Amino acid sequence: MIEMTDEMKELVDRNHADGWDCTVGTVDKDGQPQLSLKGSVMVYDSETLAYWERAKRTALDNVAANPKVTVLYNNMTDRIRWRFYGNAEVHETGAIRDDVMSRTVEAELERDPERTGVAVLIKVNKIAELSGLVLQER
Repeated sequence: MIEMTDEMKELVDRNHADGWDCTVGTVDKDGQPQLSLKGSVMVYDSETLAYWERAKRTALDNVAANPKVTVLYNNMTDRIRWRFYGNAEVHETGAIRDDVMSRTVEAELERDPERTGVAVLIKVNKIAELSGLVLQER
């Protein structure tokens, strides 16, 4: 069972404001990895992360081809580092897209003035420290 802690919720939700944009790792259909900084990563619910995908380039194509992703939260000041492993799904329209957009940090929305982005939800299957220590797993 995955149940993100209050600390995880607080720190992940303010990652952009703290200067620690999360890194989202995706893989294309040929196995080529891609890393993308996402300042909009948030805790959507106790077992789900979300982000606003405004660029709609390689990372979005990769999620469509292979939904397995990893999100790295790396707080250099407090030396708190988590890896969240899960499966992503894209919401191009509808209530979930609108909800994620409404919760996205303003700095990210300013870079998408036409609001053409999409919501990406990641159902988390495992949370581990950078050392590899598994904190939670389904």
